[in-house]
Amino acid sequence: MRIATWNVNSIGARLPRLLPWLEETAPDIVALQETKCAAGAFPYLAVQALGYEAVAAGDGRWNGVAILSKLGLTDPTTDLAGYPEARLAAAQCGPLHVTSVYVPNGRSPEDAQYPYKLEWLAALRARLDGFEPTQPLVIMGDFNVAPTDDDVWDVRAFSGSTHVTPAERAGVQALVDWGLSDVRARPGKGDHPFTYWDYRAGMFHKDLGMRIDLVLATASARVTDAYVDREARKGKLPSDHAPVVVDIDL
Repeated sequence: MRIATWNVNSIGARLPRLLPWLEETAPDIVALQETKCAAGAFPYLAVQALGYEAVAAGDGRWNGVAILSKLGLTDPTTDLAGYPEARLAAAQCGPLHVTSVYVPNGRSPEDAQYPYKLEWLAALRARLDGFEPTQPLVIMGDFNVAPTDDDVWDVRAFSGSTHVTPAERAGVQALVDWGLSDVRARPGKGDHPFTYWDYRAGMFHKDLGMRIDLVLATASARVTDAYVDREARKGKLPSDHAPVVVDIDL
């Protein structure tokens, strides 16, 4: 089974990139984030033509998540403990339970959005109490957290900012401690597994990036390969994130 996660930074802008990528990469399940698309306006027919069922959440502004599945899609939900923003979609996709997440950015440690981010991560951890670590389960998406110092191009550049603070990393570690593994993709350019590069100042070409798009999986979703598709970050009108593609056996 092949699964993938991709922050597309607007499904409308990225659909001409997404559809051929789906055909070429042939994932069975895809988690999308930052679709910036109301649920009713999601391009269901376009992905259905490629064999995917879809569940989407969005308000048409800056959030939005979705799951595409060729393996069926049952018991879909877009609710996280009453949090109103469209930042979570979950469903049973064949034998695998899949959750697509777009964790709040946090803005800065002094901003009101920072404790909100920590509370959101805690609510995501609490949601896991409805499952068992023995079942095939993945949570994947844009976590807006770099789990280790090696997951940013220079941790000194992030002094006093979000994405690398101990509290944010603890929020992700709590998910791991429940029974998930942080799947590390094969290194890309310069032995870095980065998944996000700012559009500005040639950050991608300099490989000044971050690993914030994560795949967290239970042990029964046995990983056989994982890579960051840097090619999808190149070319005309790319997202500022690259997809993470993971092959698993169940």
